[in-house]
Amino acid sequence: MTPAFSSWQDFFAMGGYGFYVWLAVAFTLIPLCGLMLHTLWQRHRLLTEIRQRQSRERRIRAAKTKRAAGEAAGEHL
Repeated sequence: MTPAFSSWQDFFAMGGYGFYVWLAVAFTLIPLCGLMLHTLWQRHRLLTEIRQRQSRERRIRAAKTKRAAGEAAGEHL
């Protein structure tokens, strides 16, 4: 098996089309990396919102239980 390019310089030159090839690679990889980072950021934000909502619901449920127990005992809050 013979290599397609005889040196690294030939590889990066891509037979004279290196500028266009590497520009296309950059225009592909940069948005993909940006999309990946954006997705991870949104996932983190979503999980944080879910934890906050669950915490709030637990506090509301505890307050209702406390109020119901107080009313059952004859107290008015």
